[in-house]
Amino acid sequence: MSSAATESTIRTVPEGRDLTLDLARVVCVVLVVFVHILFTGVGRAPDGSLLIERTVEAQSWFTAASWVANIMPLFFVVGGYAARAGWRSAVARGESADSFVRVRLVRLARPALPLFVFLSAALGATRMLGIDPALVDTVAIGVGSPLWFLAAYMIVQAAAPTMMRMHERFGAWVLLVLLAGAVLIDTFRFTVIGGFFGIQPVAGTGYGLGQELFGIPNIVFVWLFAQQVGFFLFDGWFAQRRWWQLVLLMAAGYGALWGLVSVGGYSWNMLGNQWPPTTAMTLLAVIQASALTLLHAPLTALMRHRGAQGVVFVIGSRLMTVYLWHLPMIMVLIGIQLLLPIPLPAPGSAVWWWTRPLFLLVVLGAVWLLSLWLIRFEKSPARGIARFPSPGATVSAVLLFIAPIIAITAYGLDFPLAAAALVCTAMALWLTGSRRDGRG
Repeated sequence: MSSAATESTIRTVPEGRDLTLDLARVVCVVLVVFVHILFTGVGRAPDGSLLIERTVEAQSWFTAASWVANIMPLFFVVGGYAARAGWRSAVARGESADSFVRVRLVRLARPALPLFVFLSAALGATRMLGIDPALVDTVAIGVGSPLWFLAAYMIVQAAAPTMMRMHERFGAWVLLVLLAGAVLIDTFRFTVIGGFFGIQPVAGTGYGLGQELFGIPNIVFVWLFAQQVGFFLFDGWFAQRRWWQLVLLMAAGYGALWGLVSVGGYSWNMLGNQWPPTTAMTLLAVIQASALTLLHAPLTALMRHRGAQGVVFVIGSRLMTVYLWHLPMIMVLIGIQLLLPIPLPAPGSAVWWWTRPLFLLVVLGAVWLLSLWLIRFEKSPARGIARFPSPGATVSAVLLFIAPIIAITAYGLDFPLAAAALVCTAMALWLTGSRRDGRG
């Protein structure tokens, strides 16, 4: 990156902004991309047939690594920090809670719109071309798996103004209530539903789809808990702790996590506790907030360098594009490899492992090229007068946006759900659209 670009980046950093949080977001997204690359093992069997496997899950060390590598709770912690900072600025400008939620909906729905256009067109084309439905389902379910984040993050951001008022009034009691709610949902899901229907845990991953739907209410309890931890992070609660207290908090968190997954129903693989979210994610949220605070000094020193600021700015300015499009791009690149006479290393082989970092760079480069056009969807439009300036319209828009995404995550991505998500996202954006003046 040129010196001029990085200098421009430094000049545009708002005064008082904590760049370590931007760094945390970027690292988290890149780690998600890399983990998904490791999950995507595609090659040829000895007889020449297509081989698709989730290579990294077969590794003996993967379950232990997931206790550190599952950084999704940190997304919500950092989101809570950002929401608290954004809410203070919004209040200072005289904005309402309704306006605050609309802005956050637009920031999520606009980048998602072109993705749903692409998915609807691609899945519709596979139907018309008569491509093997089993192969299409395998690819589509994988591509749709990260979309749960859109619905979960929208829910907690929509609730942020209310949750911040509760945080200011009741403090840690809000955390305890949310934690109790998460535990009750898990107990009902694993003990009552699992026992009543005789559903047995899937080895190494917790219970299966038979009782998954009963865990969906924990989208609210678990991720609101993580966001609430972000409020405490913003208030300086973690920064006021000594380093050894943070280490003890992390150790206690991991001890509680080990005890929790030993009870039964919970997955030892932390990715298995991510959807629907379980109480395990609340413990990881506290652990990761403590770790981020411990690392704050070295990360701050790193972010004083222009090169680091430039990289974080380039990726951070198109973060939703990277998150939403990396899996489709992985599939496209693998498809190109299959069509062209390019040798594919056998999944899990030494060559396959050594080429994964290179493939990560190729995927990020391809998404960056795609973002040259898509970045316009990440830029929020100028604030103006809302088309329907009422809380009811905003609530309806939020529900329209999240409903088909939750369905995709629960049942798997297919053409009808992709088309429903496209229509609902477009309607949500229309409801929350703004006009530059009272006439437009």
